[in-house]
Amino acid sequence: MTYFDHNATAPLLPAARDAWLRAAEEFVGNPSSPHRLGARADGALADARERLAGLLGCRGSEIVWTSGATESNNLVFHHFAAVLPSDAEVWISAIEHPSVSEPASRGFAGRLRTIRADRHGLVDIPWLEEAMRQRPPGLVAVMAANNVTGVCQPWRHVATLCRRWSVPFLCDAVQWVGKEPSGEWARCDFVSGCAHKIGGPRGIGFLKCPDRSRLHAQLWGGPQEEGRRAGTENVAGALALVAALESREQSIRNSEAAVRRSWRERFEAALIQELPGTEILGQGRDRLWNTVAALMPDCEGPHRWLVKLDKHGFAASAGSACSSGREKPSPVLLAMGYEPLEAGRVLRFSSGWESRLEDWMALIEALKSVGRELRSPAGRGGSVRNPAAYCPLEAD
Repeated sequence: MTYFDHNATAPLLPAARDAWLRAAEEFVGNPSSPHRLGARADGALADARERLAGLLGCRGSEIVWTSGATESNNLVFHHFAAVLPSDAEVWISAIEHPSVSEPASRGFAGRLRTIRADRHGLVDIPWLEEAMRQRPPGLVAVMAANNVTGVCQPWRHVATLCRRWSVPFLCDAVQWVGKEPSGEWARCDFVSGCAHKIGGPRGIGFLKCPDRSRLHAQLWGGPQEEGRRAGTENVAGALALVAALESREQSIRNSEAAVRRSWRERFEAALIQELPGTEILGQGRDRLWNTVAALMPDCEGPHRWLVKLDKHGFAASAGSACSSGREKPSPVLLAMGYEPLEAGRVLRFSSGWESRLEDWMALIEALKSVGRELRSPAGRGGSVRNPAAYCPLEAD
């Protein structure tokens, strides 16, 4: 199976696996324990914290270890629900991941505003600038790069605006970290990330947050993480996360991303030529080198593309989300102005650092074959097996 779903999760890197195994064997103590084994584990965790901070461009005291970006994002909204005045608004972009939009809507019902996005998937900066002048909110959340389209957001500009108006800024950097250069995250008050998108293990993430202000903990039961997040820290997971990110940052420094961006562009050109009527979402805008969101030519049954691609040996994602086994259009695509039926025709292909040009070109051949099958009378008939299994985008 050729894997084109790295934005959902990436295969475990050998460097991350080795780091995890070494840590699991060497640091068996609880970092909070007073004995020497506990102190060794605590020292390893502190070292991982400083290494991660160095990669992100912040201080080690600003790093909180979490179970992943979902917990990190929830922690931020939990904190601001406790500290903001009852009439303070929270603003989030219309294209945020559910781990941002869901806790925001639950914690700030009736005072949540959405920063709109255009047809290319970019947040509306002029709207944000004007709205800030009228009445700044209590918190702004804009992601770094979108998980569906790969469109890179003007998060640095947003960070500058928020700093000007003294508004806390949360940036979900899950899709950016490990694909684009890090090192500038000191611009943001809060930054969330996780390991499994970059070749690390599942169940470990981080939140970069201000170190001189109290963070209202969401989990209680211990003094870990300076009282910001209770629970025994995942030492092996933290070391594996750092090992994975160090490996990815080395690839970025070696300019390997530019080569892979050219592969993506070659694939897109071939896709448009071989399957007329295909539209590349966000084309012409700055996008992650690994992500292609394509509005495919119309056909009966939007998930047939994925079912048949799976049979051809390719794993990809669809442009719809699932709830209780029922399909619904992706909020990201609706926010960009696509109709529900159009959103159901969007496929996402997301490669990894280990993907090759040959993989992209083989995917083109598979898509051509699937297109022919779907246009044939036999391809238009029959049933789709478990379509709910093919719409994971909003769970990324």
